Amino acid sequence: MTYENLDERLINELLVDGRASLRSLAEDLDVSVTTVSNHLSDLEDRDIIRGYTPIVDYGELGYDVTAIIQLKVEGDALPDITERLQDHRQMVSVYEVTGDHDIIAIGKFTDTDHMNEGIKELLIDPDIKESNTSVVLNTVTENEQFQLDY
Repeated sequence: MTYENLDERLINELLVDGRASLRSLAEDLDVSVTTVSNHLSDLEDRDIIRGYTPIVDYGELGYDVTAIIQLKVEGDALPDITERLQDHRQMVSVYEVTGDHDIIAIGKFTDTDHMNEGIKELLIDPDIKESNTSVVLNTVTENEQFQLDY
């Protein structure tokens, strides 16, 4: 039994199989089921692991258009705009960024008309000073996570 780097090793095992049982994790990590359970609970309590969700291929479900939306907003409106974007059903990622724009959001849409409707909803807000939208032509990699070094 070795507890050295157990959290990192546990995370790496879950990255390989997020549905692994506590028993199989314990066997792979050469520790007890109780130890795995305690470490897993601690990682969840600390928000290091924030859930277990499927990775959905939206393209296979008809969401064929991915848009990268860059926005410049009035400074004090930033929290309101990011919250609205976060609550928008099709936005899969929302970032506050440095550089020429204040926000970058990535959305999934069924087609360009659907994308256009979603973007127009945003642009009626007077606090949005400028927008720039790019449509993804080819997704090379998406939703990737990486193994931790230890």
